[in-house]
Amino acid sequence: MSVDKAEELRKTVEFGARAPKIAWQRWLILLLAVGWSVFQVWATWSGRIDPLRLGPIHLAFAFALAFLAYPSRRGPRERIPLIDWVLPILGVIGAMYVVVDYYGIVAVRGGVPIQRDVVMGTITLVVLFIASFRVVSPALPIIAGVLIFYAAMGPSGIVPIRPPDVLFLHSGYRWSQIIQQLYMTAEGIWGTPIRVSATFVYLFVLFGALLDKAGAGRFFVDLAYSLLGTFRGGPAKAAVVGSMLTGVVSGSSIANVVTTGTFTIPLMKRVGYTPEKAAATEVAASTNGQLMPPVMGAAAFIMADFLGIPYAKLIVYAAVPAVLSYIALFYVVHLEALKLDIKSLPRAELPLFWPTLLSGLHYLIPVAYLLYALIIIRLTPERSALNAMLLLIVLILVQELWRSVQRRERVVVGLRQASTAVIGGFEAGARNMVTIAIATGAAGIIVGIVTMTGLGFGLTDIVQALSGGNIIIVLVLAAVASLILGMGLPTTANYIVMAALVAPVIVNLTKAAGMDIPIVAIHLFVFFFGILADDTPPVGLAAYAAAAIARSDPIKTGIQGFIYDMRTAILPFLFIFNPELLLINIGGFAHGAHVILTALVGMLAFVAATQGYLLKRMAWWERIPMLVAAFTLIKPGIVTDLIGLGLILLVYASQRFRRSA
Repeated sequence: MSVDKAEELRKTVEFGARAPKIAWQRWLILLLAVGWSVFQVWATWSGRIDPLRLGPIHLAFAFALAFLAYPSRRGPRERIPLIDWVLPILGVIGAMYVVVDYYGIVAVRGGVPIQRDVVMGTITLVVLFIASFRVVSPALPIIAGVLIFYAAMGPSGIVPIRPPDVLFLHSGYRWSQIIQQLYMTAEGIWGTPIRVSATFVYLFVLFGALLDKAGAGRFFVDLAYSLLGTFRGGPAKAAVVGSMLTGVVSGSSIANVVTTGTFTIPLMKRVGYTPEKAAATEVAASTNGQLMPPVMGAAAFIMADFLGIPYAKLIVYAAVPAVLSYIALFYVVHLEALKLDIKSLPRAELPLFWPTLLSGLHYLIPVAYLLYALIIIRLTPERSALNAMLLLIVLILVQELWRSVQRRERVVVGLRQASTAVIGGFEAGARNMVTIAIATGAAGIIVGIVTMTGLGFGLTDIVQALSGGNIIIVLVLAAVASLILGMGLPTTANYIVMAALVAPVIVNLTKAAGMDIPIVAIHLFVFFFGILADDTPPVGLAAYAAAAIARSDPIKTGIQGFIYDMRTAILPFLFIFNPELLLINIGGFAHGAHVILTALVGMLAFVAATQGYLLKRMAWWERIPMLVAAFTLIKPGIVTDLIGLGLILLVYASQRFRRSA
């Protein structure tokens, strides 16, 4: 029953919980989902569709599924009410109007709206707001609505008042001007976020869905258990490694929790973890799955486009922090096992390593190809994902045919099972994309209004006044703002809002302070804090999914998961003040090794201090020098390194003395 609740939450958030009793309605939803996936594959394969047309078609599919597959909070799940037929029809008409009248909008009218354009744009905005409330969260449309109201204020705007000059660097805009910006240009709804969603993101999500349908999720978990189950706290360590491997292709923390947590959480409870700590371990491991290349969640693709850098290069930048995060989490669960005196699982109850590896080794082929295509031969992300996905479909076909031969069944049985897996993957990929497509469309409103009004300059002045120009305070304010947004926004929307509103502020203030911080480090800073959205109480959806499996309190689970994830919170500060950690300006192997090792030691010191355990439970006067050591190791240098290592050795000696006394 608990696993069913977690799966129901995942479906509600990422898949759509409506299951109509009428057969043709179920078939309609299935056909729309599979048709969307087929269209996206064809669009990438052919390369014939202009990006400014692809975005509206992408959103039209999302509108249809958002209302047909996702019931409202109090709406029926077993039937589709009239309003949920009307809204998608209006949304599809509004989005497809841009496609049908593309020539008239661009060439004839030059983007200047006529009355019909304003009506269609208004309909599209209204439907987008309602869809955002339904499938994303109320926070996103509320923020977008506030910004539209902000743009309308002023003597020349819809709201004819003169607001204070601190923030308002414009005189106000009429509704036709707002519609022109948001609906008829590439700087609003059809801007970078939804364009990236319609190209890179969809194919990677589809690739992950197909890999899951092929059986890779269970393989990764079994492989982790075969390696780590016999160690102290083995189930928790297996959860970390299994979630990391699943995160390589998932990019979704909630799906990661349900896929791996179904197996890991009951075993963690069995060996002695409390329900909250078992669930929190899975939450911390699953949320960090979005850090793992090559699929880092939708936000990473949008980041690469915002920054104008190849996605393959972003993977390289993010690789070391991602690995450090998982090593630190592995140390967290090890210390937790020592504190709770957790035992290992008997070898007889665990899968054997070599048979397990050989049974699923073929799942690594498309993943290896994806990395090869992205990093070695440097294909575009969409072409890399498309080729890897086609390779995976062939692999599924061969796998199911081989299994049917082993079971001495007819070949047609294997073909049927392969077809079922591929169709199921296409459906799951489309349903998983609904939230991302709606979120990126709504977030485009925020980006468009910020661009239109110059809001970023006003925010820079306010943050500079609040912080006194102190960069540490600026970064802390940015982190807190991201965490607050994370209470109501998924990672992708959180990142887009922060990238539009806060990242430019940090860039301006660091330049004013004479600091040469790479812009990619600043964007990764807000991205990392946005990842904590899925376990930030009181809304963290990953925590609710894990709590359902563990039968634990979701708020306590979220708080414990956030405590485990605190080592993720220090990482962004590490690479802001030490950009070499992103493998930028590395002067050779020795330099790179020094940078990574000092960061790793600092991370482990931070984990020990926050967990309050090294060789035994720490006294308060041991935790303080350990924290100081962690922060002195943030930036490599002979003096700071010696201070940090000296403090760690001092605490270690104190622990040895206290343990032997």
